[in-house]
Amino acid sequence: MSGDEPPPTGLEQLRAAAFGPDRDPHIGDVLGMEVVSLAEGAVVFALRAEPRFANYSGTMHGGVCATLLDSVMGCAVHSALGPGLSCTALEIKVNFVRPVIPDGGRLVAEGRTIHVGRTIATAEGTVRDERDRLIAHGTGTHLVQPR
Repeated sequence: MSGDEPPPTGLEQLRAAAFGPDRDPHIGDVLGMEVVSLAEGAVVFALRAEPRFANYSGTMHGGVCATLLDSVMGCAVHSALGPGLSCTALEIKVNFVRPVIPDGGRLVAEGRTIHVGRTIATAEGTVRDERDRLIAHGTGTHLVQPR
């Protein structure tokens, strides 16, 4: 980027991070997250409920769903930010409504902004299985700050 170009918007930053040729590794790579869609204020990610995500009870560890929700809510907020801004989670709340058997089934998470202010933004997210059953839902509060 030359000195004459404005800094990228949040959505432009996300597209570069997800699809750019020089993208850095991120948590999505660790879990095998797939970026399904990126739009201003709304994102969709997916991942496979792999056996390696199992807990000692034989179901998928809740931290995987929580991480998926944290990712889609944070990226939804980030996608709505103007040039030169970034965000970080201040708090997330996750509600688990059904267990996931880690058998390779696809989980789809959607994140949407609720409010994006100058310093605080809120978002909500859902995780659904291949049969469109709700697995978990949550909300997040994010601090908006200069990048």
